[in-house]
Formats: sequence, C-alpha cells, structure tokens
Amino acid sequence: MTILLIGAAGQLGRELKRSLACLGDLVACDRSQIDLADGTALRAAVRAHAPRAIVNAAAYTAVDRAEQEPDLARRINATAPAILAEEAKRLGALLIHYSTDYVFDGAKPGPYVEYDTANPLSVYGHSKLEGEQAIAASGARSVILRTSWVYGLHGANFMKTMLRLGRERDELRVVDDQVGAPTWTRHLADASAQILGRRDPPTGLYHLAAGGETSWHAYAGAIFELALQLGMIAKIPLIHRIASADYPLPAQRPKNSRLDCSRFAREFGLTLPDWRIGLADCLADARF
Repeated sequence: MTILLIGAAGQLGRELKRSLACLGDLVACDRSQIDLADGTALRAAVRAHAPRAIVNAAAYTAVDRAEQEPDLARRINATAPAILAEEAKRLGALLIHYSTDYVFDGAKPGPYVEYDTANPLSVYGHSKLEGEQAIAASGARSVILRTSWVYGLHGANFMKTMLRLGRERDELRVVDDQVGAPTWTRHLADASAQILGRRDPPTGLYHLAAGGETSWHAYAGAIFELALQLGMIAKIPLIHRIASADYPLPAQRPKNSRLDCSRFAREFGLTLPDWRIGLADCLADARF
C-alpha cells in the first residue's frame, strides 16, 4: 500500500520513516513538500498521492509561542487534521494522527482515560483538541494517539536540552510538581507500524505513552545518571527542585500528565516499555 507520511523531518517523523519503510510504498514528505499551514496545497498533495494510509506526524509544537500565534497554531493543529480526515474519508484511507496530554488540565488525581473531560490550559492544547474533534466528526477511519512528554534523538526536547545544560552548568533548577511519562519517539513509531501492519486495525481515540511515571526533576536526574555512565557528560550537576510557579512560562502546563493506556493494550495487545527503558536505549543510540 501507499503510505503518506507528513512531517517526515520532525523528531517523530524521522523515526516513523524508519519504522514504516517495510510496510509498502512510503511517501515521506517534510514541510518543504507539504506545509500544513496551507490547506489548499495540503489537499492537493493528498489527492496527488492517493494513499491508502496517511500518517500525520506534523504539528505546531512551540507551546509557549502558540500563545502569540494562535491562528497559525490552529491552522496547523486543527484545520489541517480536518482536511486530512476529509481526504482520508474520500479515499477510504486510514488516518493515524498524534495528539497530546495537554488537552487535559491536569487536575485529575489519577491517570486520564480517553473519555475524561478535556479542558486545555493553553492555545496549543486547545488547537490539538480541536484537531482531535475534527477528525472524529469527519467519519474517517482514524486512529488518534494521545501521548506525553515526547523525546528522541532529533529535534528539540527536554532530554537534549538537559544534556546540553549538563555540559554547560554546575547547577540547574527543574520543576518537580508536574508528573508524566517520557515517551521515546522510536517506541511510538514502532507501535504505529504495528497498527498499520494490521489488516483492519480498531479505530478511535487511544492513549499511548511509556510505562511508569516521573517528574521533570526526577527525569532530569535519570538523564544525567545514564549520560554519566555512558561518558556523555563529565559530572552530574546539582539539580534544585522548584515548583511550576517558580518557573513561569507564557503557556500553563498540566501538573498531571499521566495517561491510562489500558484501552490501547486491550485493543492492540501492545504496551510501551517503561520510560526508563526507553531513555536508556535512546541515550545508548545517541552515544553511537
């Protein structure tokens, strides 16, 4: 089958390009080839390729900048997925789309399930929720995967920032009152390949994140411990715990980003490894 991968140059897209290559004729497009902000060009590109599956790994992910660019964030995160869903339905294609824990406000004491009430705190979260809703309303065959705290070897993410700061500074201040599961892009990509490899995968909205949970502070500590063992840093900096209120940002983050992934496990028979396993494997890859 022909698979159209959108956002192939991003941190998730690069892993998807690797994981999906064996499944058929993979058409991997980056922003220079398909710009989600241009709805007319996006629709034309999908019609030109006429894929049997569309994997949308592109998104507006600059969470803080989105507060100043709400229209652009919505064009990319809401309007573009709506167009992709319309075209997928017209073609009879399967659409795989990725969303975020930021659709929730983080006030729930336990992990979120798929049909907990969404209440985004930011423009980014609102735009991603609107994209989910547009896909669901389209009637297209779709799998929407909400995930959390995504990182990988490509692009900008917390893990790479910590590695850089760990080499530059002796002390850091890291938030300790936000909890979630750091999720490696390769694990997301491999799970996506298994979804596409099924003859008739169950569709709908699913949570898919790494096993376990941690805070940003503890996550930073784990990064530094592993990096030291691998010779990637010379020493572990002193990491001070701080509250979210002590590190104000333009966009508010949910304090609880834990996602209950049991529905995905039941439907697909798959779970992602614990976040510590993904981090160790990712850093081992980064070293070489």
